Amino acid sequence: MASVDVVYDKFHFRHDPKWTGRLGPQDGGGVLLCVACVIEMMESKEISSVRKCVALSGISGALICSPGALGALLQQDHRVCLHFTASLLGMLRTMKDPAALEQVIQVLVQLLLELKSDRYVHHILEDIQTQLCDHRCGQSLLPTFTFLGKMVEALPDLAVLLLAQYVPFLEGLCSALLHPDPGLKASLFYLWHVLLGGTSPAAMAAALSPPPALRDRLCSTLLQTLADACTPELTLNCLGLLKQLVQSREAVSCLMNSQAAPPRPEQNLSNTRDNQDPETEPSPEQRLLPLILKKEAAAEWDELLQVASAHCMVAVLVHSPSQYSPPFILADLAEFLFERVSSTRSEVLLWSLYNCLLLLCKDPLFYSHCHSVYGIEALVRSLKEALRLTNLEVQTDGLLLLTEILDRQPEGVRLFPSGPGFEAVCEAVVSGVSAPCLLVARQAASAGSSLLRLPHQSRPVQFRSIEKLIKAVSNRCTDLPLDSHPRSAWSVKSGDPSSQVSRSGAFLLQALICIQAACRLAEQCVSDPLLKENVFMAPTNQNAAGDSLQSMCVCLLHCCDTVCIPTVTRVCERAPNVQMLQSFYLILSSQFTLFTPAMSPVMNLFASKLASSGFYRLALEHKALLCVGNRNPALEESCCGFILKLSMCLLSQSIQASRHNDLEELEAVLLRGLPRLCCRVSEWPLLLAEAPDHPDTTGPWAPQHCLLVILTQAMEHGDRLLPDPSVFSGVLSLLRSIQERGDRPMPHPLLRCALYLLAATHNNSPPLDQALLGVVIKALPSCDSLPAVYTHHPPLLHFIYRYPELAQRLGRGVLELWLSPQTTPPRPLSQTTEPLAQTPEPPLTGGQVEEGPGEEVMEVMEQQPDMETRELQSLMTERPAAVLSLLDMVCTGEVLLAERAVGVLEVLLRDRGLCGEALSGLLRPALLQALQRASMEDQHRTTTTSVVSLPLVLRLLCVVQDAASFSDGDVDGLQFKLLYRVSNLVGRVKTTSSDSLLPALNYLYCNLSLCPTHLADRAVSMLLSNTGLIEQIQTVISSSSSSLSTSPCSALVCCSRLLLSSLVTLQHLHSSQVHKRIIWRLESPIQQLVFQKRNTDTLLLASSLRLLQSLLEVDLRSPLVCVTTGTWLTGPRPLEASDSCLYPLGARGARSLATALYGLVLQKQDVLLRASVNCLRALLDFLQRRSPTTAQYVVQQPWNRLLVYSLLSSGERVLLHPASLALLSLLLQQGGGAIVGEAEVGQVMKVLEGQSVMELGQEAEHTLHLLLIQLQNSVGLSLTEELRERVRTMSMSLAERGPHTPKGPSASILRVGDVSICLSDFNMTTVSGQRSKNS
Repeated sequence: MASVDVVYDKFHFRHDPKWTGRLGPQDGGGVLLCVACVIEMMESKEISSVRKCVALSGISGALICSPGALGALLQQDHRVCLHFTASLLGMLRTMKDPAALEQVIQVLVQLLLELKSDRYVHHILEDIQTQLCDHRCGQSLLPTFTFLGKMVEALPDLAVLLLAQYVPFLEGLCSALLHPDPGLKASLFYLWHVLLGGTSPAAMAAALSPPPALRDRLCSTLLQTLADACTPELTLNCLGLLKQLVQSREAVSCLMNSQAAPPRPEQNLSNTRDNQDPETEPSPEQRLLPLILKKEAAAEWDELLQVASAHCMVAVLVHSPSQYSPPFILADLAEFLFERVSSTRSEVLLWSLYNCLLLLCKDPLFYSHCHSVYGIEALVRSLKEALRLTNLEVQTDGLLLLTEILDRQPEGVRLFPSGPGFEAVCEAVVSGVSAPCLLVARQAASAGSSLLRLPHQSRPVQFRSIEKLIKAVSNRCTDLPLDSHPRSAWSVKSGDPSSQVSRSGAFLLQALICIQAACRLAEQCVSDPLLKENVFMAPTNQNAAGDSLQSMCVCLLHCCDTVCIPTVTRVCERAPNVQMLQSFYLILSSQFTLFTPAMSPVMNLFASKLASSGFYRLALEHKALLCVGNRNPALEESCCGFILKLSMCLLSQSIQASRHNDLEELEAVLLRGLPRLCCRVSEWPLLLAEAPDHPDTTGPWAPQHCLLVILTQAMEHGDRLLPDPSVFSGVLSLLRSIQERGDRPMPHPLLRCALYLLAATHNNSPPLDQALLGVVIKALPSCDSLPAVYTHHPPLLHFIYRYPELAQRLGRGVLELWLSPQTTPPRPLSQTTEPLAQTPEPPLTGGQVEEGPGEEVMEVMEQQPDMETRELQSLMTERPAAVLSLLDMVCTGEVLLAERAVGVLEVLLRDRGLCGEALSGLLRPALLQALQRASMEDQHRTTTTSVVSLPLVLRLLCVVQDAASFSDGDVDGLQFKLLYRVSNLVGRVKTTSSDSLLPALNYLYCNLSLCPTHLADRAVSMLLSNTGLIEQIQTVISSSSSSLSTSPCSALVCCSRLLLSSLVTLQHLHSSQVHKRIIWRLESPIQQLVFQKRNTDTLLLASSLRLLQSLLEVDLRSPLVCVTTGTWLTGPRPLEASDSCLYPLGARGARSLATALYGLVLQKQDVLLRASVNCLRALLDFLQRRSPTTAQYVVQQPWNRLLVYSLLSSGERVLLHPASLALLSLLLQQGGGAIVGEAEVGQVMKVLEGQSVMELGQEAEHTLHLLLIQLQNSVGLSLTEELRERVRTMSMSLAERGPHTPKGPSASILRVGDVSICLSDFNMTTVSGQRSKNS
């Protein structure tokens, strides 16, 4: 036989050539095959199995390479074909070589696929059936069963044929399962699996299932074999068949009814069933199948067995979880499943185990046997690993299992008795929420909602972990694509559930439910003292920040403000969703019950922002749109609850504690009216003008009364729900209707609302005629009852004084109430306590962008104290009668009203410039008396009046000082006494009392700056002798830092630095005696100038530069200030020569300071520019005196030319600024032509020639004159003759105007926030020489 041909020469010569053919490609080649040779070779015992394998391999290759060729040869005579297949079948029974048997099976299957004839299939089945009847075959049938399984796989319709026509054949196969050989059984079970799992259309349509008797017999044998299986192959094949059988409900019933003691092998299932009592079923503990599957689930050596057993469990439980779960639970199968869940990372196995546990956990027996308690830790560990995998279905099913367990766990048994367990499950849920897939994130949010139930909380409650979960959910909401979809796409119930839009909407809804659950948990903790205080926490952690109920409440408020409000409003603006809105309003309502009274300012601010952002309109419009006609009662209840709590929070701010009855009465009004207020906002004017036609037990005017409260609260916070004329006329109509019907007058709280609405809208409404004015006068009470209807709002003053009849009746009383501290509302955030200061202020609702909470707080603090006086000033301008009332109140002698009147005078003095000598002469004695009284009360500490009044007195004193002068004869007079009293008070006031310390330091600083030279000696000596004052300055300066902004502390540091700079200068000028020194670290301000100038307030920088300038002018060796340094400035010791001569500044410090000053000059802010140039001048003078080499190095830097170029390119306004001109003079003097050359001088002259000299200020003219002189006298500057002539001409034009001395700015005071700046300190000095004080 050739190596490639299937021809045996020994037999071939006697064969008919028609049975020989070349099988291969049409272009030639291929395999020469003789059918007769193959038959004789296969049947001959003399030929070795190796040769037969080679021949079979050639046939197999020919069948693959040349389809149809072998079939054409065989089909010449079907008898030959049958003989050919019979010879191959015979080899299955006789051959022992596994490789040869594999070849035979392959060739037989390929041949049947090629022949495509049922005749040969029937022939093979009959042959196999004959073998099955021969009990002697036994082990030899193994290859035949393997071939049969391959044949059924290759021919899908064969399974239908066998189940329909070959039942005896199948019974023989079932009987063969009793053979003891495990390999034979494995092959047979695989065959049964293939038979019952047909995938052809015919097989699927026939719903393959053996006859009932055969099925029951097969089930019994399967369980028996599976229980005793000893090889992995047999076990896997049994589980595969079991998985196929449990798809049928009848097979499941049969399998689950089998007892733990399996039937004897020789007993048929039908006989067994006949012997059993049909009415008795085995107990759950005796079921065989759960025990078998439990054994396989615990098989750690093979993951496939675990997966298969889990699939079988799921398939069984799906049919009837309530019926089949108890046997599995009683077999402790859940325990094994949880163990496998925590120890595997296989996605397939995890998915199977999760599904099985999902079905088991729905049975109450699962929890009564504590499987949830024992397995929750393993489940959490598994979830953490699953969330790192890529299979989204595994992650979703794991989180769903966690959710089901959390939902169904009985309240009496805790899943997380300790904190670590709860923290672990929170971490797993947070990881799920952060997953990229929204389906996984949604399921994680659902698990979070279940987790945030009170029974699941550990002791102590892990507020920090809950806060992390809330933040994770809220952060994920911010990533949703809210702005990229149309309105109709945001319906949660409609649309494609697999679309990104629907998934986003579903997640948002679930996130809101989760946040709502967190709010509900917080409310329960607030109402439970044990949980509120978290008494189970260790004493060392009792005050741990971030792990308290208060921190969690703040987190919820921040989440509600920054995530829920902007997200839900944008989504529901497109398509309002009832479920979302219901959860949303419940979340908002919960915020008002979470905070303790100490945190009420934060809640008040939040409520104010809600009211000012249109939430009254939003909630009422949703209520009118979605709840009319008893639709969505739950949403209506949440809307009413939110409006009620919002209104009560706002009312508690405006109504004082003494009016508690008013709060209760208004709450009752809202409770009666809100359910009946179901009209749109545009219909409210008609409602106000409408009189009720029928009596109502809940109050005939309940909707109108409720509407008055809502309109008042909304308008008080800047949200005008209706046009002013509509509100004005509506309120008047309501008052007239009540009077015409003769009904009982409005209660005082409602009348207060009506009066406020009239006052707030009267400017944009027609004036009242006599009839309507009579209605208002009749409705308002007498002056004695005025406090009951008074509201502290500016429009009320103008409304009362607009009409003489009202002013005559109520004017004096309204003005007294306006200035009375009892009626003045508290200042938002200005009186907050330390815990509140640590609480972050939530930003504005609706997603508006802010500059920052600190700036908003400062704005409120700056504006609120002056609001009453500014309104009185405006009122006095319009209505002179108010001035008479104010003067009369000042003369009454009542302390509180007198203080308020002084506050009005303060604003008048500052804003209107009325502070003349006469007014100052009247005010100064009173101010001195107030200071003397404050000093005495502070010494005896018998009252706190001085603590309250002292800041106001000092502020007024500063205002008087700003406009007054220090006369010559006043040294021993009133002004010097005031200075003495204020300096003593500064020494005794606490540093934390910035409201008193700041104006006092302002006053001392301005006094020194305005004091003439011949009087400054005594003034500075008196201040330097006050050690308390010096210690106070030391404390304030030592506490300054670069992080200060425009806060009172920042202003205090500025004042201290400015005062200290004046003291240093005057002490050096007058050689005054120093009693106590101030220690000042030079390294800190220079580092602030170099590294933190962008984050530091301008005024702080300017004051720091002013102090540096004063110290540099005295060579950093002032008797008053002990300047310390550090290695950052001077380098390590021993000092080098360059550092030693400049000590304590050092060469590096000098260079760093010069570079910082150059950068500050470029900011072009007036005060900072002046301070920078003056400090640079002082620095260069200091360097010239101590180290000329370093001075030249600093001046000759290339940066200086860039600085000059920047100034020349900044326009006329910057270039002609006195500081810019002084800087050019300084650089010209120090650097000569190397810095300011001919080109630069030409540009300067071009700008000067285009500018009229008459338009220059006195200070700019003075500095320009000095610059021109410097240009003419400079030795190192080379100018053309033409340019020198232009300089001389400009200098002569300036000389014609007279002496060039700055006058105006040197004697004026600039008010920057709470700090008074003497411009004389920032006046541009001469190029060289010490600074002199202006007389």
